[in-house]
Amino acid sequence: MTHPTQALSFGAAAVEYDRFRPRYPEAAVSWALDGLGAPARVVDLGAGTGILTRAVLAAGHEVVPVEPDPGMRAQLAAATPGVTALAGSAESVPLPDGAADAVLVGQAYHWFDRERAHPEIARLLRPGGTFAPIWNTRDERVGWVAELSRIAHLGDHAGDVTEKYGDFGPAFEATELGEFGHATVLTPDEVIGMLRTRSYWLTASANEQEQIDRGLQGLFATHPDLAGRDTVELPYRTFVIRSRRR
Repeated sequence: MTHPTQALSFGAAAVEYDRFRPRYPEAAVSWALDGLGAPARVVDLGAGTGILTRAVLAAGHEVVPVEPDPGMRAQLAAATPGVTALAGSAESVPLPDGAADAVLVGQAYHWFDRERAHPEIARLLRPGGTFAPIWNTRDERVGWVAELSRIAHLGDHAGDVTEKYGDFGPAFEATELGEFGHATVLTPDEVIGMLRTRSYWLTASANEQEQIDRGLQGLFATHPDLAGRDTVELPYRTFVIRSRRR
């Protein structure tokens, strides 16, 4: 994994992560798994607290979640009855060759050591199987959302997804890109709680965390689109990059 301190920082906030992080649109999950039939055998790689696992289960598929962080695995088990995540990483998955019809990755592919992960993912997939990373990214075309990202030092911009992660290596066919819009309705305190589950905040110093929190509170108190509102609608663009194994 790249940036191991940040990549493995989420377990300390696993309960809040599962509570506040956005879900994935049903249409995005359906598009990622298009053509596979149901039930498909799906590996959720870097499964976190199981947000994507539960979306895939709801679509009628079999899911094996794989997650390196024990705190996240514990929350996944608590929030997803009957499902236990395997301890493993994208670079070393404890499953046999050809075990999956699809490998999905929710909000985690940018942490992978791609030179090692791509061959491992290809090993897991049957020929013709699907590999599809998925990201929820805030819609920073909305002014206050862009300001929120600036204050919180957030970096998962839409351009980062579409420009950096479009080639999965020689074992995979050319990629396809899907985009899906949705939104979550949160109180200002819940938005701040969600941002406290981001890796930057979790690994920042106490002083840096306090500065971010003050900046966010100021944004909600003074921005003309936000001031005085009990809840806000936080818009997202969900991107799916899909490819077939050769």
